[in-house]
Amino acid sequence: MLLAVMLFAYQKSIAQTEPMYSQYMFNMMGVNPAYAGSREATGFNLFQRKQWIGLQGAPQTTSFSFDQSILNKKAGWGIQLYDDKIGVEKADGINIMGSTRIQVSENGILSGGLSFGLMNYRIDLMNVTGRFTPNDPAFYSDLNKWTPSLGLGIYYNTDNFYAGVSIPNILKSRLTAFDLIRSGLQKVNQKHIFLTTGIVLAINEDVKLKPSTMIKMVEGAPIEADLNTNVWLRDIIGLGVSYRTGDAVIGMAEIQVNENLRFGYAYDMTISPLKYYNTGTHEIMIRYEIGNFKTKIKSTRYF
Repeated sequence: MLLAVMLFAYQKSIAQTEPMYSQYMFNMMGVNPAYAGSREATGFNLFQRKQWIGLQGAPQTTSFSFDQSILNKKAGWGIQLYDDKIGVEKADGINIMGSTRIQVSENGILSGGLSFGLMNYRIDLMNVTGRFTPNDPAFYSDLNKWTPSLGLGIYYNTDNFYAGVSIPNILKSRLTAFDLIRSGLQKVNQKHIFLTTGIVLAINEDVKLKPSTMIKMVEGAPIEADLNTNVWLRDIIGLGVSYRTGDAVIGMAEIQVNENLRFGYAYDMTISPLKYYNTGTHEIMIRYEIGNFKTKIKSTRYF
């Protein structure tokens, strides 16, 4: 039974070689480069996620990003720094993003974006435990390399609706140079496609409902979806619940401290067989923005 659970954990880990966020709707730039500058303010975002607490080698991700609109809000740019760990695999890197924005209707803006980056990718194979063949030459040395990354995306939004499609990294940046184990792990290196959409529904002046979803597709792995519903009270407190297919039920809470500062927290309760071996996942978010809050930023703060 333990072996089956550990194999399941391994399969889940390699299927998510792109970092995962439960509060992705407040960290969209980490998913789609076309989002850069869309909030029409200068923004700073910090995310930290510790997944499957209590399970050795579980994923951990820290991300810091900055973005702003430029050229009279006709374009945007941003920078993302990240540190991502899964078992003996580690990836640190930087992405620089640029977007162009076109007004396609009275309230609708269509953005296209590209991201260019460098990733320092490492595998600490000397510390792999429980190998079936201890003398396997594939584990005699570690891997440490710098690789480029390239992402692209399209993003459309109005005052109360958004939709996007993106590929965060179209290059095969992981494991490509490691031929000794490539035949056994090649599926982890497939492109990830993300589809996102959400809408804000005003129940009354004080209550707003925001359903949203993110669909993740990777060749060779089942399609995974996050189905979310958030309720905003007087534009100050947000409470939400999400369901990640076959994986977790998520509770979220946000507070808009003032026009500039927001805090968020998410807790993932595992529902897969891994629930017997971890105590859940914790994720925190801090956002600070500087800008003219009489512009569209006031209505787009929900996403």
